[in-house]
Amino acid sequence: MRLTPAHLDMATAALRAVLPLEFPADAILRNFFRANPKLGANDRAFIAETVFGILRHRFFVENAVHSATPRAMLLAYLVKFQGLNLRELTPIVSETEAKSLAGIKAMSAASQLLAIQAEFPGWLMEKLSGFMAETEILALGRSLQQPAPLDLRVNTLLANRNDVLALLRKDGIDGSPTLYSPIGIRLSDKPAINRHELFVGGKVEVQDEGSQLLGYLLAPKRRDMVVDFCAGAGGKALMLGAMMHSQGRIYAFDNSESRLNNLKPRLKRSGLSNLFPQLIGNENDIKIKRLAAKIDRVLVDAPCSGLGTLRRNPDLKWRQSPRSVDELKRKQAAILSSASHLLKPGGRLVYATCSFLPEENQEIVEYFLATHPQFILLNCSELLAQQKIPLDTGVFLQLSPHLHGTDGFFAAALELKK
Repeated sequence: MRLTPAHLDMATAALRAVLPLEFPADAILRNFFRANPKLGANDRAFIAETVFGILRHRFFVENAVHSATPRAMLLAYLVKFQGLNLRELTPIVSETEAKSLAGIKAMSAASQLLAIQAEFPGWLMEKLSGFMAETEILALGRSLQQPAPLDLRVNTLLANRNDVLALLRKDGIDGSPTLYSPIGIRLSDKPAINRHELFVGGKVEVQDEGSQLLGYLLAPKRRDMVVDFCAGAGGKALMLGAMMHSQGRIYAFDNSESRLNNLKPRLKRSGLSNLFPQLIGNENDIKIKRLAAKIDRVLVDAPCSGLGTLRRNPDLKWRQSPRSVDELKRKQAAILSSASHLLKPGGRLVYATCSFLPEENQEIVEYFLATHPQFILLNCSELLAQQKIPLDTGVFLQLSPHLHGTDGFFAAALELKK
């Protein structure tokens, strides 16, 4: 695509709309595209990729430019991270901008402060420094600056992985089996999979490989009673339903009607008849209390900082803060405690977040175990080995993009003593 002044103007306008970061970047971009309906598909793709790229490399571009205006940040990003040739830009930028960009192109990223190289704000650097060496912080930061791959989960109720891979190849879509999940496929590109017959027919869903592994930790049996406590749009609940061969019963709880509404078309496509979405007011809703001590398996994919998903949502590191993390910690502890009352003796609960902060993960679990002595901690690596998944991260499941190629995930498996 040949860059024009109009491209620069529209991308600058989009970045200006996003940068206050009062709302999620993807939501702001959706509104921007709605307000500019004449933009073509290629224009929208350029704008979205550029805005998200700048959010991934915001620290560098802000420090590289003399004045951090949206246009200056945009030009710096295009030159430094998109490899745009200065000759291509010269006709559409001012002489002053061209001189500045030549200096930015020559800058060495390795000469910058660790926080700039890792692209972590100060508050997050402080937290990470408490439990990570500098080399690991840098490896984590650099991995989170890369766009996430597109992972699919095969709906085993309707298809198997080999057949799906063959159908994708037939249509010119290159994919390979995921390293850990037995039902995952990683695509080498990002085609419009939501228009493909496999997706429309419910045979595949988009789901990160790390998220798929949570289902294998929970390992529900065919006739179990299962609760997905914070179901969202239901990706993990759909996977659990397929693992149960559409038998037993799954309750998908969430306190957001719009999220549960997003589950409805997915549920229809899936062919499942054992999944029941349930809108709740909070973790103490009467619908939850009615199921106390009746449930075999509970999944708590808790609301969290989302820092493990920065490849997809780079704005989160700029929108979260120590205060918001503290608020989330209180919510996580309350949700875990409430969800634990659902279990039968011998039942299993998996607590998970897409965060790499111990205060949202190990510390929440340790506090829960200290205050709920009727629970024991299971070994996640052993549980995965039982499912023939060769992944050993110790007692807890701890996934990182730089080590496992997945989103950052944490999980702990707990069992109520008989």
